[in-house]
Amino acid sequence: MSVGNEMTKLPASPQPGIAEAYAGRSIFITGATGFMGKIMVEKLLRDCGDVRCLYLLIRAKKGVDAAQRKEEYAKNLVFEHVREKYGERLSRIRLIRGDILSEGLGLSEADHRELVDNVELVFHCAANVRFDQHIRQAVDINLNGTIRVLTLAEKMRKLVSFVHVSTAYCQCNEAELEEKYYPAPQNPEGISKMVGLLDEDILKLITPRLLNNLPNTYAYTKALTEDMVYQYRGKLPLAIARPSIVTAAMREPFPGWGEGTNGPTGLLIGAGRGVIRSMHCKADYHADFMPVDMTMNAIIAIGTERMRNPRKDDVMYYNLSSSDINPISWGDVLEKGRKVLNDNPFCFALWYPDGSIKSNYFYHLLCVIFFHYLPAYLIDFLLVLLRRKPFLVKVQKRISAGLTILQYYTTKQWIFRCNNIKAMYERMSEEDRKRFYFDVAEINFESYLHDFILGARQYILKEGPETLPKARKLLRKLYIMDKIVQIALYLCGLWLAWTYIEVVTGSIQFVFDSAIDGLRRSGTPLADSSSVRHGV
Repeated sequence: MSVGNEMTKLPASPQPGIAEAYAGRSIFITGATGFMGKIMVEKLLRDCGDVRCLYLLIRAKKGVDAAQRKEEYAKNLVFEHVREKYGERLSRIRLIRGDILSEGLGLSEADHRELVDNVELVFHCAANVRFDQHIRQAVDINLNGTIRVLTLAEKMRKLVSFVHVSTAYCQCNEAELEEKYYPAPQNPEGISKMVGLLDEDILKLITPRLLNNLPNTYAYTKALTEDMVYQYRGKLPLAIARPSIVTAAMREPFPGWGEGTNGPTGLLIGAGRGVIRSMHCKADYHADFMPVDMTMNAIIAIGTERMRNPRKDDVMYYNLSSSDINPISWGDVLEKGRKVLNDNPFCFALWYPDGSIKSNYFYHLLCVIFFHYLPAYLIDFLLVLLRRKPFLVKVQKRISAGLTILQYYTTKQWIFRCNNIKAMYERMSEEDRKRFYFDVAEINFESYLHDFILGARQYILKEGPETLPKARKLLRKLYIMDKIVQIALYLCGLWLAWTYIEVVTGSIQFVFDSAIDGLRRSGTPLADSSSVRHGV
């Protein structure tokens, strides 16, 4: 009996690492051409070298065959390290012509058969991330697209893991987000059918009711999609990853690498160029950033974890956020970012970047009128006089629309519970923790924001390090101009006050004299009225 007890206490044989778990596997990835998708493909090729095949769903391009499209894809800067060190691994990429918007994903019969026969893991990353997308388009891509991928996955004979990439903000009505199932506001299948049938006017009318206080169609359709995935429990080995705000890379493929101007990146560029000078924000609230390389490392690790769990009747949930472990406030982000921008300014700016965040909404609106729109109208007016095309008012309108969307997230705070992802990280070997790092406690926000801003300069704005001296000269000129304008405005205010002070004081004196004169004419002495008041 005692021998048996001792044997049960012996440690289990170590499980294979993440790279070993992916060896010989065939993987199907949607959204592979997107910001997050490219990082996933690069990481799998770099650190899971024995992976058998990566099937990437990519839309057909007119006049471009699959081989040429694959060559274009592999030439992306993201794959530079793989091209140099592991060039032969690029042959494991197999492009599958298809479209998330098409029935049956628009697959050919041969491609459909190949996927059904060979795929063992699915990473569903494809999504429309535009927050202001019309509900019909958002439903078709995020919800219906996921239904199409789930339908295909049901037929895959060797499937051991299906990871759906969602968002931490799909349940914004909850103050505390746990790693568990949350029902959608409405039935996903019913919404899918209804949106396909109703015309534009009716959809526009009922959209606010459908959203049920969720901030936008992105969050709403992601909530519906999670519920839809949950309905496939028992049929598929499911896991749902919920990243928060995904931002530029911390280490791989390059520190600060990023794409596009969505979210904080657009805010950073707008502020650095002097066109965003006010933002409605609660300075002490948490800014929940997840570097894209950490996010995708975690999702790859989730794929392994799902493989190791033979039960299909449950869905594994993982919140990928930083504020629970390594919080930073929006105010700190602004201060650290301002210092970096002062040392590493952009080559083009309309005005000296000296904006700030406002906790009071009405004060923010006042600043928007005076520091966003009035300068924009003035500059556009001057451009018209010079017979050039005005543009700044249109830019400010787009910025205001973007800020309105983003400010929902900067004036609210959520608590994200990350127990499952922490427990998974603790189970990983030391080697896997080094190769597939995603411990957010390791983020040094000061150095990260430095790399973030330099990355925005280099990879998005295409301003190399050699342009910094020129940019710094421009910043000094803008600073002097800004101070001259401020001094001029103060002097103008003083001059107006000095010029019109006699008029103002004279008017006040006239009002008082008229009032006193009126009282005297009425025959009521001031002393008497005073005594009456005191008597009462």
